[in-house]
Amino acid sequence: MITTSLDTAIDRLRELIDSSDRIVPFTGAGISTESGIPDFRSPGGLWTKNRPIPFDDYMASAEAREEAWRRRWAIDATFAAAKPTRGHLALASLYRSGKAPAVITQNIDNLHQVSGIAPQAVVELHGNTTYALCMDCARRHELPPIRETFEATGAAPDCSCGGIIKTATVSFGQAMPAEAMQRAQDLANDCDLFLVVGSSLVVWPAAGIPLLAKRNGAALVIINREPTELDEYADLVVRSDIGDTLGPFITH
Repeated sequence: MITTSLDTAIDRLRELIDSSDRIVPFTGAGISTESGIPDFRSPGGLWTKNRPIPFDDYMASAEAREEAWRRRWAIDATFAAAKPTRGHLALASLYRSGKAPAVITQNIDNLHQVSGIAPQAVVELHGNTTYALCMDCARRHELPPIRETFEATGAAPDCSCGGIIKTATVSFGQAMPAEAMQRAQDLANDCDLFLVVGSSLVVWPAAGIPLLAKRNGAALVIINREPTELDEYADLVVRSDIGDTLGPFITH
């Protein structure tokens, strides 16, 4: 069911939420664009300006690592200034109500945590860009000291164990986080409403998770500006603005 009337869409979404006991939101870049964070794939997106640096290149080449960190610092102000959108706040309201036990996200911006969802309830399929990890010992590293060293020397520091430090994001060619993928699948298997918000659903295997929920009996809602390949399976498709659609569901 594709709705053209925003009011009709909100009414139907409210019915689905009210009749559901266990809701699992699944978010993509579209939920964060209202905060000023550009997405990656659309015209003008980050990947139209710079080719992504594959994981193997990052690990093998100091030059690739330096370029990756230069790009990270170039967008640092954008991420630092970003605030949760109406979409984030609405999903945080569902979490506080007890209806949404967790949120699955393809985003790396940390905005679900900032909106009030407990970090352990945010299942990050593509990692998090607000801190870094050692690729050998998995020690967490905060970004300000890394930037200070980078700006002084032109190179990112290695971990005290000698390992390479990288933002805690999943790069091209890097294995998906097995624990997060398993949690996402478990959540999809045990919900009665699966709510896709702002995802183009083109990145696999993550894009298969909504289908898993649908096949296990959940209602499927897709809120996204552009059509997705899974629209035909959805019980409700909303192509209106995410903030306008979810804004009425914000509670304080």
